[in-house]
Amino acid sequence: MSESTIWWLLAGVAVAVELATGTFYLLMVAIGLAAAAIAAHLGASTSVQLVTAAVVGSATVGIAHFVRSRGPEALPPGTNPDVNMDVGETVQVDDWQADGTALVRYRGAQWAVVQAGGAAPSAGLHRIREVIGSKLVVEKI
Repeated sequence: MSESTIWWLLAGVAVAVELATGTFYLLMVAIGLAAAAIAAHLGASTSVQLVTAAVVGSATVGIAHFVRSRGPEALPPGTNPDVNMDVGETVQVDDWQADGTALVRYRGAQWAVVQAGGAAPSAGLHRIREVIGSKLVVEKI
């Protein structure tokens, strides 16, 4: 088996493990392994192939980490509309209890509701800002 075949197999294993685990950085390592396979195709020595895999893999991991760290931070799951389909939906609150909570019927179930930000609760239409267990944190629309 040629050296380039071994590098391609290693790159394929890295991609397969990434698909199974969701570790994005393994794709960057696979790029380094593919670069070593190309170096082997071009007739480079084993030491040059190893250095190529290490340098290209490290560089792509570093670049990916830099790019991801510059992006916005992910919202907590309870407030992220990409994770929780209830965030951003509306509910009708008819009356509030003395302790600042209310009960509403939403999606076929009874939910406890609290007002976000400590504002004085008032009846009417509210938007869901966060879901904490079976409690909806809402804001007045």
